[in-house]
Amino acid sequence: MVDLKNWLNQQREKDGLRSLRTVSHRGKGHLTLAGDDRELIDFSSNDYLALAEHPALISAAQNALNQYGTGSGASRLMSGDLAVHHELEEAVAQLKSKEAALTFGSGYMANAGIIPALVGRHDLIFSDRLNHASIHDGCRLSGAHLVRFRHNDLNHLEDLLKEKQGHGPALIVVESIYSMDGDRCPLRELVALKERFGCLLMVDEAHGTGVFGPNGGGVIEEDGVSTGVDLAMGTFGKALGSYGAYVAGSAEMMEYLLNRARSFIFSTALPPAVAAASLAAVQLVRAEPSLRRELHEKIALFKTLLRTGGYSGDLGPSQIIPVLIGESGAALHKVELLRAQGIFATAVRPPTVPDGTARLRFSITRHHSIADLSQAAKALLEIME
Repeated sequence: MVDLKNWLNQQREKDGLRSLRTVSHRGKGHLTLAGDDRELIDFSSNDYLALAEHPALISAAQNALNQYGTGSGASRLMSGDLAVHHELEEAVAQLKSKEAALTFGSGYMANAGIIPALVGRHDLIFSDRLNHASIHDGCRLSGAHLVRFRHNDLNHLEDLLKEKQGHGPALIVVESIYSMDGDRCPLRELVALKERFGCLLMVDEAHGTGVFGPNGGGVIEEDGVSTGVDLAMGTFGKALGSYGAYVAGSAEMMEYLLNRARSFIFSTALPPAVAAASLAAVQLVRAEPSLRRELHEKIALFKTLLRTGGYSGDLGPSQIIPVLIGESGAALHKVELLRAQGIFATAVRPPTVPDGTARLRFSITRHHSIADLSQAAKALLEIME
């Protein structure tokens, strides 16, 4: 049994203890914390396309509430299977250029259900070292032999495949955009590698869907590798402004997961209002590429402001911009300095990131005005001097 008091004290001593900060008001990229009247510019949200407040999503959710009520009442395999769930899955399959799709209650539930359904104790998983915690947990739950390769190092992965691959079926799992570093997986080269070694490839597109690709289909669409990716997983709670998750693939694969993924089988279906909002979001990102263009213009502007101001760190290729600090205490101090200048950004600390790599994580969203971006860049440059 864990000594709770001792564990909590140890976390406090190394600036690793997490706590919740209640938000009393949020809207249009700004927020106010409970007990503090200041309005802060929010750079911690994953609502990249600013769809959580979009009239189309709100209207779709309201209509579903009126039609179905607040909850689905049961799992999909009982009586909770509604028409809106099927409409959403059909739209997701089209977005990801796949035959079919299946929805889950959250990204964590998706990864914790899909991976153990695919592989077991006689199988191999090759997982990027910086994959999300939900992927690591899904790997552990599977009981399969887990082999982790160095982040985005396909030479290392190739060496491991040559060494291990003869021991049974293998699954490769990566993210298209990594949530803490904002960097991008070399998917074209990875697909070639997985085809050469006859592996299954699962790509987590939580931070790619809606943001990348001509139709918002993510990095797999932008890189032209949709057919080479066996399972395209992602979430509705980031660029799509809603909640829940999905996986897309072949019709046979989706039928299999419907029967084997425990986090799908034994969970109540997504609330109809949530599914309807997600459906509206998928339709929007396909119909309105201007949403992505506007976001990428703002991403480019923020990075330009930082570079011209003298910042020399790596700003990455995506909407997620990590500012490496080092020690957790220093990162927390800089968060407070930013907050004093009207900027809300979060310090990401171990164990979410490796020891000694605590960082500030800036997420750029379509909400941010030029004035917001200029204010944040100025404040960040000042505290980094």
